[in-house]
Amino acid sequence: ATFGTDLVDHYTYVIAGDGCLMEGISHEAASMAGHMQLDRLIVLFDDNGISIDGSTDLAVSEDTTGRFEAYGWQVLAVDGHDMDAVSKAITAAKQETGKPTLIRCRTVIGFGAPKKAGTAGAHGAPLGGEEIAGARAALGWTHAPFEIPDDIMTGWRAVGSRGAAMRSAWQDRHAAADSAAFDTAISGDYSAAVNDAILDWKRALAAEPQKIATRVASQKAIAAIVPACPALFGGSADLTGSNNTRVDGQDIFDHANPGGSYIHYGVREHGMAAAMNGIALHGGAIPYGGTFLVFTDYCRPSIRLSALMRQRAIYVMTHDSIGLGEDGPTHQPVEHLAALRVIPNLLVFRPGDAVETAEAWQCALDSRESPSILALSRQGLDQFRHGDMTENQTARGAYIARNADGDRQITLIASGSEVGIALAAQAGLAAEGVAAAVVSAPCLELFWQQDAGWRESVIGDTPRIVIEAALRQPWDRLLRDGDEFVGMDDFGASAPAPALYEHFGITADAVMEKARACLS
Repeated sequence: ATFGTDLVDHYTYVIAGDGCLMEGISHEAASMAGHMQLDRLIVLFDDNGISIDGSTDLAVSEDTTGRFEAYGWQVLAVDGHDMDAVSKAITAAKQETGKPTLIRCRTVIGFGAPKKAGTAGAHGAPLGGEEIAGARAALGWTHAPFEIPDDIMTGWRAVGSRGAAMRSAWQDRHAAADSAAFDTAISGDYSAAVNDAILDWKRALAAEPQKIATRVASQKAIAAIVPACPALFGGSADLTGSNNTRVDGQDIFDHANPGGSYIHYGVREHGMAAAMNGIALHGGAIPYGGTFLVFTDYCRPSIRLSALMRQRAIYVMTHDSIGLGEDGPTHQPVEHLAALRVIPNLLVFRPGDAVETAEAWQCALDSRESPSILALSRQGLDQFRHGDMTENQTARGAYIARNADGDRQITLIASGSEVGIALAAQAGLAAEGVAAAVVSAPCLELFWQQDAGWRESVIGDTPRIVIEAALRQPWDRLLRDGDEFVGMDDFGASAPAPALYEHFGITADAVMEKARACLS
């Protein structure tokens, strides 16, 4: 919509099987596609009635046509072995306006195999020599393996020629258009403008420090980024007000306004994460989406695929600890940071103040081949970063937030809301004559990417105490025998945040007690 149909006029095709439509995500995606009236989406459903266990009758009895019509789709049915019928159905799908199309291609799995056709035996295992010979005879296929008949070769070469001509025509339209903005959007490279915008915002924070929740700090960072990065495309799974994911100037994307830059995904966390992957893979927009950190459980398969496919998808996950308070243990993430940190190529940021939050956004946008999690607090956090804002210290993963007064005797390491607890403990220990350094560790993944010299300069060789309102496991690489951890080892509870931190022993006093024990 932004660049017009001269440059963007293609269709999206999906090939799906019986099992695909059993998965819960198929409901989330199909429901949203119908609601959004995505009439350039065409799904070819390989309707063969077989899954790994056998006939789909074992597990499914729904009316697939009725189901998709209820979503607001056009549904067509054809013989999947009739190429002309499939081609005509695709043409009909393109003529439909206001509805995506499901084409039910009725097929026989293992078509032609004398014994395995139409059975689960043709689903995932080799047919075997006897069945292959029988299928070749039944289909009249006399060509040698890997031999391509002339008529098929001619057909495919015609497709190639047609594609080359269409590409050439598109390149002519591209050359005639004012395509600089389009090219930048497709490349996704807004680094220079974003870096300037983030630095300006950090300098504003240096001039006027703010005690705010990092979810609110994230919203302010987004507001600073959007003018510099028009390709930023946001959304939330029905938690916009809680996630603080929408800012002024972001119009709603829907069927009536395809040029919008913010989408209401509804309560479809898995569908949202999958859609973000699709947006990232396509190019032209940089997706971010929000929900509560605890609901990454619903998103996890698609988060894993973001990392596997090396896509820049930004997950804004708020209410990141017991600090969310009265919603209780069902909504309080305890194991989630540990579970996310073990996914390869996923950057998990847990910023401790407004400055680190802005830097986390900068890192996420700079990470062209890695997805990012921004784990953000519900409760307000004091700003501890002041002074010169030129360097993005979060990009190092961990750094000395406040050094020891004198020779370091102990190191307090924390992330997110617990950095404030570490700083309070540092002050208390100083009053007792103990020199502690406080290390903020907003992103362990980036920290482990640094050279050993840097890591040692930050962590030091004195006793270490890690403070995080979550499980210990991600920190075991850092903790040695005799070091301590202050955090969670069970699910949370329902109470105001300060009472919960006191109840679970995540306090400055508890840290000081551990420090005394380490030093004794």
